[in-house]
Amino acid sequence: MHPPRPVPSGPDLLAAMLRIRAYEEKIVAFSEAGPFPHVCTSVGQEAAAVGVVSALRPEDEILTNHRSAGHLLARGADPGRLLAEVMGRSTGYCKGKSGTLHVSVKELGVILTSTIVGGELSLAPGVALSRTMLGGEGIVVCFFGDGAACEGIFHESLNLAAVWNLPVLYVCENNQWQAFVHRKETMVGDHVSPWAAAYGMDSLTVDGNDVESVLKAATHAAAQVRETRKPFLLEAWTYRQRGHMEPHDQSYVDPAEIAAWKEKDPIDRLSARLIASGELTQGDIDALRAEIRGAMDTAADFALASPFPDPSELTADVYA
Repeated sequence: MHPPRPVPSGPDLLAAMLRIRAYEEKIVAFSEAGPFPHVCTSVGQEAAAVGVVSALRPEDEILTNHRSAGHLLARGADPGRLLAEVMGRSTGYCKGKSGTLHVSVKELGVILTSTIVGGELSLAPGVALSRTMLGGEGIVVCFFGDGAACEGIFHESLNLAAVWNLPVLYVCENNQWQAFVHRKETMVGDHVSPWAAAYGMDSLTVDGNDVESVLKAATHAAAQVRETRKPFLLEAWTYRQRGHMEPHDQSYVDPAEIAAWKEKDPIDRLSARLIASGELTQGDIDALRAEIRGAMDTAADFALASPFPDPSELTADVYA
């Protein structure tokens, strides 16, 4: 068994969120500058990714969705290799063959990302069954959005995990928007977490824009799954500040709604808290932001300088 990860400090949590934001700002800049691969960003959702992943252990495994960069970076992924993968370069995590929508990073326990809405939900019970049969204390963490929760596979997955007592921590990042449709058009009620009760499953909704609250809730949920070997549903109530995909177009969203949620920006909230507590000054935060942006510039340079895969690699690592 691996030892638990140390609890990150407030400044550590802030640095992790700033790293995700800087990475996705780089993606936005590339997308707005000209033709660029399809990318779905998670600007505004950084607290959910950092809070949950910070509660995990090295032996835990992750399945996630098309909005996955935050989860990967919080887990320790190298931003240069991630950008290279998005750009189809041979130095990417999957040698440029997965793009942003199918990344797998075995050494980090990231089994897959799925571009199919709810695709990761369909595979989580199988991965968890494997973990159960192999033994050990590792758990499976499955990230998905409120849109996926409105699909049948959500209920199939939870039902199977409950019936078979599988160690799955389901994490719904309820970001209010399902592609171009607001959740109010597809859901009765605001929250997904109550739906777990029908399967005898414990659940919790947490303020997904407060990273410290997410970390506390995820630590509790992961510990329960680890101890009972039964599933748990954690819902992070958050907001996606940009459009469904880049380059964004949010003409269909009320500007007042976006403005209201930006007032709850997770990075700004933690920054204000750390300044008020005396842990950091505004100058410290500005310096940290500049350092991280510089590192992201270096990561982008690495990706741009990386070669495309050789044509001879076309059928390598591909199942037939």
